[in-house]
Amino acid sequence: MTQLSLNIEHRDAEGFHLSIHTDLALTGVTALFGPSGSGKTTILDAIAGLRPDISDATIAFNGKNWQEGSQHTPPWKRSLSYVFQDARLFPHMTVAQNLAFAAKHATAAPDAEQIATAMDITALMERFPETLSAGQQARVAIARALMRDPDLLLLDEPLANLDRSAAAACLACLRRIHRERELPMIYVSHQIEELSTIADQILLIANGKVTEQGPLLELASQVNTALAEDESAASLLAVEVFAQDPEFGLTELRVDGQSLWVAGSEDRGNLRRLRVPARDVSVCRERPVDTSIQNVLPVTLLEIRELSKAHCLLRLQLKQQCLLARVTRRSREDLKLRPGDQLFAQIKSTALLGDAR
Repeated sequence: MTQLSLNIEHRDAEGFHLSIHTDLALTGVTALFGPSGSGKTTILDAIAGLRPDISDATIAFNGKNWQEGSQHTPPWKRSLSYVFQDARLFPHMTVAQNLAFAAKHATAAPDAEQIATAMDITALMERFPETLSAGQQARVAIARALMRDPDLLLLDEPLANLDRSAAAACLACLRRIHRERELPMIYVSHQIEELSTIADQILLIANGKVTEQGPLLELASQVNTALAEDESAASLLAVEVFAQDPEFGLTELRVDGQSLWVAGSEDRGNLRRLRVPARDVSVCRERPVDTSIQNVLPVTLLEIRELSKAHCLLRLQLKQQCLLARVTRRSREDLKLRPGDQLFAQIKSTALLGDAR
């Protein structure tokens, strides 16, 4: 298992204090999530060896010290690759030449054809960067990073400049790479929808410190984290594809032994991740009848958190997994909601994401 130990203390000229002390088992994709200016990119830069001004730090990867105090292993001697917000491709080289340049620094001969196929860039190999779309450039940048055959891949908001379609294509490629190569990744973003698709574990960063860390599926269903405060707060459920209804274009999923219906077609038996926005979940005391909402699940109310003068957040237990519901305080008072209540959750919309890991 890949291990990363971070002990960083640094105060910059503007007074920002970065204080990170954590040990990570990098078994999948680890996300760093937080608002702009919280220190996420600085953490990545320190791991990569790009911040020699940070002298009060110990960074160890798989038992090998990459930094101890002011003693730094140079970036090019660290077994990692870094993908930045902008692609930073060599403009005078074709895509194939960009990849070949990175291969010169690989610890083992990379399979260029396999990487190009996984990143869906085989048709781009003879083109120059200026002729590529932003999404194509992002996929080439990731492919070039993989050509170095790294033991760790760092990604700093690699989809920040992409439209929704291009970002979705890039995320699909990254998931494929993760499945095929089991390459540990550290992924920075302040878009929780993006991280919901790809991350396995998450570190919540605020004001230069780790405020929470753990499996994403668990933290996403908590009411007292920064994830819950976001307008786009959502639960993540591990589900199994159970059956199809081709007449109506629906797929039946099973979550904790109960059925959910989503649009589209999926192969039976697949284990997937389902994103359920808290704002699209309502509750009632009796099972509704004659309703257009297809997904109604019995739940137990576990917790209530006040979000604002107008809204509160409910944590609802299915069996082993939990849902969040964002409701008005008036609704809570009208229904006289209390922890322990047996309710029915009405789910108005969902998004089926990547593999459940």
